[in-house]
Amino acid sequence: MIERKIEGEIPPPRKARRTSTDRLREAILALADHRAQVVSHSERPWASITFTGTRHTLALIFAGAEAVAAAEYFIAALPDHEFAIPKHLVADAAIGAVEHRMLPTPRMSITCEILMLDED
Repeated sequence: MIERKIEGEIPPPRKARRTSTDRLREAILALADHRAQVVSHSERPWASITFTGTRHTLALIFAGAEAVAAAEYFIAALPDHEFAIPKHLVADAAIGAVEHRMLPTPRMSITCEILMLDED
């Protein structure tokens, strides 16, 4: 099929490419049943003698009773979760801190640490 361009036609905008950081954030939110809000996400380079990658620190807030139930599942599931991020391997995933309060409404704040290695 021959594609014709109409003079003056504006091509559709290209979608921004999702980075491995974007994919990790999406995977974390999916594991949290999309009931969390990412309030901060930082990353820093990491390397050993044989591997390179990044260490990510995410702070999440779960607000409301259903969200807190999802947070409890998230805490239990994160360390053993198998992430599917192309060309990367999550070598370590751990909960760093948890703050839970019940009043005035149930709320849980979680900080998690993720070590993501490059598979190049």
